[in-house]
Order: sequence, then C-alpha cells, then structure tokens
Amino acid sequence: MPKKQQYYKVSDKLTKTQILTIPNMLSFFRIALVPVIVALYFFGDTQLWTILVLIISGLTDIVDGFIARHCNMTSDFGKMIDPVADKLTQFSVLICLIFDYPWLAVPLAIMGVKEIGSLILRVVVFKKTEKVESADWHGKANTVLIYSTLMLHLIWGIWTSVPFEVSVACAIICTIMMIVSCTLYSIGGVKLLKNATPPAEAEKDSDTEAGKQSDKYDK
Repeated sequence: MPKKQQYYKVSDKLTKTQILTIPNMLSFFRIALVPVIVALYFFGDTQLWTILVLIISGLTDIVDGFIARHCNMTSDFGKMIDPVADKLTQFSVLICLIFDYPWLAVPLAIMGVKEIGSLILRVVVFKKTEKVESADWHGKANTVLIYSTLMLHLIWGIWTSVPFEVSVACAIICTIMMIVSCTLYSIGGVKLLKNATPPAEAEKDSDTEAGKQSDKYDK
C-alpha cells in the first residue's frame, strides 16, 4: 500500500517571531507605499514625487535585505513577503504607465501570470518541505530590469514621452527576461518537489541514524 503523502499547513510556520522583524516591517512599509505611488503619479504636480517615493521604496528593499542577512533576521515569512512587496510595487507602477505607454501591458500581463504561477509553486513546495526558497540570480536580474524600465519611463517622462522605439525595446527585454526567469523557477521547483523529503520523514531518518550510531558505540 503506497504511503500517504504528508503535507504541512503554511500557518504552522507563521509565528509571531517570524513575522514581527525589522526586515518584514520594512516590507510592509513598501506595500503601504504602493497607493501613495499611484496617487502621486495621477494627482501629483510633478513626477519627481513619484520618483522620490519609488526610490525610497527601493532603498528600504536594499536595507531590509542587508539587515536580514547581517543581523540573523532571515525567516520563511520574510522570503515570502519581500517578493510580494516588490511585485506589488512593480505591478502598480506598470499599471500607471500603460495609460501613456499601452504596449507595457504585455510585460504587465506576463508578470501577472508569472507571479501567480510562482506563488502557487512556492506554496506547494512549502507545504511539502517546509522550506521557502530565496530569489535566484535570474529573479534578481529580472527585478533590476523592471525597476530600470520603470525609472527610465518616469524620469524621461518629466520632460517628454519616452521614444516609442526605446519604450518597446524595454518592454521586449523585460518580457524575455520574465519568461526566462519563470521557466527556470518552474524547472527548479519541479526538481525540488521530486527530490524533497518531508520534514517528518527527514527527522525520522535522522533519529534512526542517531539510534544506529548509539547502538554501535554501546556494542
């Protein structure tokens, strides 16, 4: 009879200690800045304020990563909420920009599909292994490209519209990188699921191995 697969509730790992850390508070702060960025874009006197708040958001992203790594504040919850804050910011600014640059709807749509798929995969992997994978190099490269595209359009837009060729080129590059990143994450996630050992079994194997070592020394 095949062994029944054991899964774990995501909520089992979301303890108060994991959630209430300085890096996570900074991630929540970035999420709170999203409506501010949108409001400034549509109702501000100048795009300079939008750019300033977006820069502040980006700096907090750098700071929370630095604090998490150097102050031993990394957590599974942090690995989940940090990319959520990033994508909400990117998504909201892209929505603002498509009113002036409609073709940016393509990378926006690809981003939506990619992030929904990535979220589902992260949850499945977490439920099976109790592990949350950190962003890979291609994910970080994708983030840099998207933010560069956003800043280019915002800064250039202070004086005039971004030339059609430049804007379309940025959209194409971002779209290709998102597809590449999504593909690599999917391949990595599937491999992780295939090779995963549920925590309970891993602990059982560890106890068994420890017992064998103990018996060896007793003899």
